[in-house]
Formats: sequence, structure tokens, C-alpha cells
Amino acid sequence: MHKRVMSLLTTLAALVATLVFLPAATASAATCAPAWDASSVYTGGGSASYDGHNWSAKWWTQNERPGTSDVWADQGACGSGGGGGEDPDPSGFVVSEAQFNQMFPNRNSFYTYSGLTAALSAYPAFADTGGDAVKKQEAAAFLANVSHETGGLVHIVEQNTANYPHYCDTTQPYGCPAGTDAYYGRGPIQLSWNFNYKAAGDALGIDLLGNPWQVEQNASVAWKTGLWYWNTQSGPGTMTPHNAIVDGAGFGETIRSINGSIECDGGNPAQVQSRIDTYQSFVQILGTTPGSNLSC
Repeated sequence: MHKRVMSLLTTLAALVATLVFLPAATASAATCAPAWDASSVYTGGGSASYDGHNWSAKWWTQNERPGTSDVWADQGACGSGGGGGEDPDPSGFVVSEAQFNQMFPNRNSFYTYSGLTAALSAYPAFADTGGDAVKKQEAAAFLANVSHETGGLVHIVEQNTANYPHYCDTTQPYGCPAGTDAYYGRGPIQLSWNFNYKAAGDALGIDLLGNPWQVEQNASVAWKTGLWYWNTQSGPGTMTPHNAIVDGAGFGETIRSINGSIECDGGNPAQVQSRIDTYQSFVQILGTTPGSNLSC
């Protein structure tokens, strides 16, 4: 009896030794379809990604945002890990490249996402101060104002060329070495005037007074000038746009810091509302709320 038991145990041990244990399968979310584009036409079965999910069109649709219309069927989470949407950019920026493309479906190829993320090092507190909601609100607020200033990141330079000679303040001791008509609006916040090119260039360590054309030729420089204004200038307002968001004053104060009474206090309510509408759209894309005090 003892020998038979030993024999059985030996056989079982041999069988166990031959087993191959496979690791348990890990759940992963589907790959994200191309980002939803408001200007694109989708027919039945067409797919797009939005807010970290894939969506399938049930019938013909255009400019109907996924999640807000019955035309779209939610196909579940996409991207890394099954619930977070796109992988974050290695820079740590709270806006992914897919979300950036979603915000600016018709942007000029000059305004690259890589140019924006490369510029972030100039102002590390931007969109990286406070909690996750505040970080996303600041990114959305900056990009919404930028969108308004450039027609959706379409325009690199000011379109009214008749204004170009007006931006040379000859009372400044350094004058206008690049020419009296060289300091027109450029870049995401349409930097203009010789004194602003001088101040931005000094802050960034770039000779923008002598060579303002860098702002329309180098995407990273262009984005840096926008971030310079956002993080350091109060303009006609009482605070920088950066402080307006992180200190809780609200999106409306970012508008005041950019255009003051030209738009605020009844100056141009339609333009103010346009900025607000874009901001609300962008915070939705980023998956957060807009906060209070949206208008000025």
C-alpha cells in the first residue's frame, strides 16, 4: 500500500511539473479612434473618439458632439488603462495631443502641439498650479482666449495690414530697430507694439525687438510669447490671467486682462460670450467644470 501511494504521488508531481502557468489576462481599453472633428461628416458606422471614449455614428451627422446627441452610440473607454482616455503627454501637460486637435480641428499647421509643449518650460507654473480641476481650467482658459484671438489658431499674423505702422511707439528710447511697421500682431495672443516685443524678448532671452519675425516663424517662440503675456501681464485688468484662474477670480477676469473695456463692462458682449462659449467647450473636452465668474 505504501509503495502504491508513493508511486501515485510521484506521478502527480511529474504532472504538476509539466504544467505551464500563463499570466492572467489583463483588461485594456480599446485603441482610440481619430478624434471627433466638428467639421467632418460621419455616416452610419463612422467612428470617432471624444472625452476618452470611442463613439459610433448611427446615421449621418455633422457638428453634433458625441455624448450630447442620440446619433452617437458610446462604444466604451479607449486609450491606456481602460478609463483615462489618451496617455498624458510626457511633458505633463494636462491637454493631450488628441484633445488639442479636437479643440482646433482647422488650425494652421504652424501652431503645433509640440511647439506648445516645448514652450511650457518657460513658465512651469502654467496649468500646473493647484488641483487637477484648476490646472485644466487654466489650460482651457488660455486656449479659449487664444482661439478667439486667432480664429481657432488659423491666423498667425494680424489680418488688417493697415494697422501695421501704428504699433511703433517712437517715445521709447530703444525705438523700432526692425522698422516702424514691424511690430504688428503675431502669435497666439497677437503680440503687438515695440514695447511688448522688447519686454517679451527680454523675459524670454530672445531678441524680439530686433527680429520680431521670429514670432511668426518659430512655433515654440510664438507659444512662449502667448505664455509670457498670460503669466506676467495684467494688461488693462488688475491681475494676470494666470492669477485670475488659480486665485479663483474666474474666466471673466482673463478676458479683462486681455481686452479690458473694449469687451468688458458692456463694451462688446457678443465677443465676451464667444470667448465664454469656447471656454465651456474646452473644459468639457478636458473633463472638468468651468468654475464661476465667467463673464466680465
